[in-house]
Amino acid sequence: MLQLTAAFAGDSNDQAGSQILNGQIALHTANSSLHATVDNVGQDVGIQSVAAGNMLDVTTMNDTNVTTNQYTSTVDISSDLGASVTNVGGSVGIQGQAVCNAATVSTDPVITAINSTQQCDAVDPTSGTYVYANGIGGDLSVSNLAAGNTFEADSNASNMPVSTVQINHSNVNALTTANVSNVAGSVSVTSQAVGNSAQIIHYSTSN
Repeated sequence: MLQLTAAFAGDSNDQAGSQILNGQIALHTANSSLHATVDNVGQDVGIQSVAAGNMLDVTTMNDTNVTTNQYTSTVDISSDLGASVTNVGGSVGIQGQAVCNAATVSTDPVITAINSTQQCDAVDPTSGTYVYANGIGGDLSVSNLAAGNTFEADSNASNMPVSTVQINHSNVNALTTANVSNVAGSVSVTSQAVGNSAQIIHYSTSN
């Protein structure tokens, strides 16, 4: 995901650790429109369009306590991505995304404690991605995501209590069209419409 709001803590020698309080409220529209024509490129191509209400990215290397509240109530959160990509020597990555609330926490301490609340009252986060691709020398990846609330956390802390609440009242739409030909490498096309999504990874701390 595109990182719009970030909180970075000090190094692992900071005994006080990191105390992160985040409160985000979005009440107005968020629209992203991107139309790209790309031809005759010798190396890789990356194209991305993102529309979001609230986004938080926390990365620390010490003990961390995170309390985050995200609320979105808007008429429109929409991403409109159109891409025509031809004659590319390398790989191509194309991503469209529309999301109400997104939070990511990544830490490597002894203790990580997270309390997250997300509420999406937007009318309809919508992501439309339309791709024409021909003559790609490497791999082609097309991904399109529309989501109400997304939460991700990963840590190798020995103690990792996590509390997450996600409420979605919105209609969620992902519209994807891909016309693909003459690709030398692999092709991946994904389209996802998700109300609430949470992923929590706790790495093993054993020797």
